[in-house]
Amino acid sequence: MTDLITHTESASYARSGFSNKMGWGQRPALLIVDACVAYWAESSPLDLSSNPAGAASLASMKRLLDAARASSVPVIWTRVEYDQADMSDAGMFWLKSKSLNIFQRGDERGWGGWVEAAGLVPTPGSEVVIVKKYPSAFFGTDLSTRLHVLGVDTVVVCGVSTSGCVRASVLDAMQYGYRPMVVEEACGDRTPEIHNANLFDLNAKYADVVSEAEAVQRLERGW
Repeated sequence: MTDLITHTESASYARSGFSNKMGWGQRPALLIVDACVAYWAESSPLDLSSNPAGAASLASMKRLLDAARASSVPVIWTRVEYDQADMSDAGMFWLKSKSLNIFQRGDERGWGGWVEAAGLVPTPGSEVVIVKKYPSAFFGTDLSTRLHVLGVDTVVVCGVSTSGCVRASVLDAMQYGYRPMVVEEACGDRTPEIHNANLFDLNAKYADVVSEAEAVQRLERGW
């Protein structure tokens, strides 16, 4: 556990049996969650770039992506997209989060594009893009089947937001039997407090939170 995700109750959690190491498997895939312009544009209600760590997460994601591509590790991207004008395809999620309407197809604030300035763009034909309606990359998608067919045992997770779609995807990855490795520097949220609290809880119960350096080293090994 890194210094950023410890707090005064760390020892208490450890005494209670939490925060054990899950450990890496042998066949990782990189999951990049919702890395789109909506999270780094001042015109967007989801903008998190005022948080320095959130702004810096883009460069960290790119370094993970470069390491995965260099070693032919599978890369999977997710994007949120809605087709219905009344947002009915967002279900109950829409009742809580009205900013989701920027993910309606054609809205330039949301899916006007990937974050091209940071080099975060899928390679057509070789990298899978999972279109989702809800926070988890697994819910209502064929992601688990795709990972199973590939033989993946470890999912290296980065993206946005730490407390939302990253957290939901990590929880489902664990429940489907994959080893989630959450890369601390490569996830972003609106405030350091929200980011750090969620990383602490994920590391305590559902995943291993790892440094970028560790993740890059593991990805560079390939399969």
